[in-house]
Amino acid sequence: MSITLSTGLEVEVTGGGIRGTELEGLRHWRAIPYAAPPTGDLRLRAPQPVVPWEGVRDASAFGPVSHQVAGISRVPMSEDCLTLNVIAPRKPGIGRPVMVFIHGGAYTTGSSREIPHLGEALVREGGVVFVNLNYRLGALGYLDFSAFSTPERPLEANLGLRDQVAALAWVGENIAQFGGDPDNVTVFGESAGGNAVTTLLAVPSAKDLFARAIAESAPPEAVYPSALTREWGADYVAILREVTRDATTPAPELLLTTAPTLLVRAASIMRQRTPDAVPGTIAFSPVIDGDVLPERPVDAAAAGRTHPVPLIIGTNSREGTLFRGRLDLLATTKPRIRAVFAKTERQARARLFEEYRALPPRRSAAEFGGDYSFWYPSIRFAEGHAQVAPVHFYRFDIATRALKWAGLDATHGIELFAVFDLLDNPIARAAGALGGRLAFKQAATRMRGRWLAFAHDGTVGDDWEQYSATHRATLVIDADDRIELDPRRSRRLAWDAFIPHI
Repeated sequence: MSITLSTGLEVEVTGGGIRGTELEGLRHWRAIPYAAPPTGDLRLRAPQPVVPWEGVRDASAFGPVSHQVAGISRVPMSEDCLTLNVIAPRKPGIGRPVMVFIHGGAYTTGSSREIPHLGEALVREGGVVFVNLNYRLGALGYLDFSAFSTPERPLEANLGLRDQVAALAWVGENIAQFGGDPDNVTVFGESAGGNAVTTLLAVPSAKDLFARAIAESAPPEAVYPSALTREWGADYVAILREVTRDATTPAPELLLTTAPTLLVRAASIMRQRTPDAVPGTIAFSPVIDGDVLPERPVDAAAAGRTHPVPLIIGTNSREGTLFRGRLDLLATTKPRIRAVFAKTERQARARLFEEYRALPPRRSAAEFGGDYSFWYPSIRFAEGHAQVAPVHFYRFDIATRALKWAGLDATHGIELFAVFDLLDNPIARAAGALGGRLAFKQAATRMRGRWLAFAHDGTVGDDWEQYSATHRATLVIDADDRIELDPRRSRRLAWDAFIPHI
C-alpha cells in the first residue's frame, strides 16, 4: 500500500492549514477539527469554534474517537474527538457533489474510522467528495442533564446532535477547498445515523446546510420529550454514583469531573437496563428541548414542517433479527410488547398481534420489534415529508444463503456492505461462503448507482416512483429490483391504529 505526502495536498480550512495524504489513487484528509475540544469546562456544552493552530497540521492519520465501550481494535479515545475526514478524487476539480455520512451505533458506539475504506467506492465510482465525522456519544452526547444545570455550571442537551450541525456548517464553509459544492450536499446515515438524518430535517439550525438526505434503517421515533429525558438524566447520575462510590459530590461537578472510562461504564449499565425499565425506547437519543429540537420529527413531518429537501428513506426486510444477546434492545419480549401497547385500544392490539401470530415465535418477536422501531416509523416519516419534498422509499431484501441459514436474512445494517462496496470485508466474505455473493454484488452496484445519482442531481432512476400517502411506491432491492405498491399493506394498516405509549 503506497502512501505519499506532498505540498499539493495542503489545504486552508477553518483554523489553519492541513496536509493530507494520497492513498491508492484518492486524496485523504483525516482528523480535521470542526469544533473546539469539548474538554474541561466545555464538557456538556454546545460545540465551540475551532481553536486555530500554527503551521500546517498533519491530516494523514485518523484521530481519537468518542469515548465508548472498547472494541477489539483498541482505537484511541478522547473527549478531543470532534473531527471529520474528507476523501476526494485524485484529480482536483470544482463543484463536485458532497456526501456526508453519519455513523450508527445506538448513539453509544461507532466512529468515523471503524470501517476500513469507508466512502472510497463512492468517490471512485461517482466522483463525489465524501465526508464522515465523529460526534459525542453516550452520556457526553445523548443524555439530558438540564435538570442539574446551574448558572455557574451550565449543562446543555442534544450535544451529539449539535455536533452534527456544527460539522455540516463546517462542510458548508470549507468543502469548496476540497473541490466540493457547498450547495450540493447530501447527508446520509444508517441506524442511529439514520435517526440523525430524520431529526436534522426537523432541526431549525440545520436549515440550508444540506440539499438532499438519505435515511437508512432509521428509528425516527427514537426522540423523546424532556420530561422523560430528564428522568433518564437523573437515573444516570444515580448509576454514576454507584460506579464512582460517590454519594456527596454535587451532580454538576460529578458529571464534569468523572473520568470518561467511568462515564462509559455507567452508560453501559443504563443501556442494559432501559429496554426493560422503559420498553420500546433508547435512552441515549435526541431530546425535544423546545430549542435545538422543537418537536418530534415525525410530528414535524406530518405537519409539513420538515426542511423541504428530497429524501430517500427505507429499511431492510428483517431489521429485528440482528438484535440478540448484547444487542437485545428492541420490544421483543412479552412484557416489553405489553408496555408499548399501553395506550393502544384492545381491538387495534388484537389486529396487530394477528399480523405476527402466523410467524414462528422467535421470528414473530424479531419482526415485531424491527417493525416497531424502524419500518413503521419510517413509513410515517416518509408520508409526512412527502408533503414538502420528493420522497423515494425502499426495502432492502437481498441476503446471501449464509445469512438466511443463520436466521438473519436481510437484517439491520446489511445494506451498508452494498452502499459502500464492502464485499471484500471478512464479514461479507463469510456471509457469502454458501452462495448468493454474486447476486448481492450486482444488487449492491445498482443501489450504489442510485445513491450516487441522487447525490449528483436528485435523480434515482426512471423506474423508481415517488412515495406518498396515496401512492406508496416502494423499490424492493433484491436479486431483481422491482417496484411494489404498498408492500405489507395489511400490516401497515394494522399499525395505523397504534398509539405510541410515550
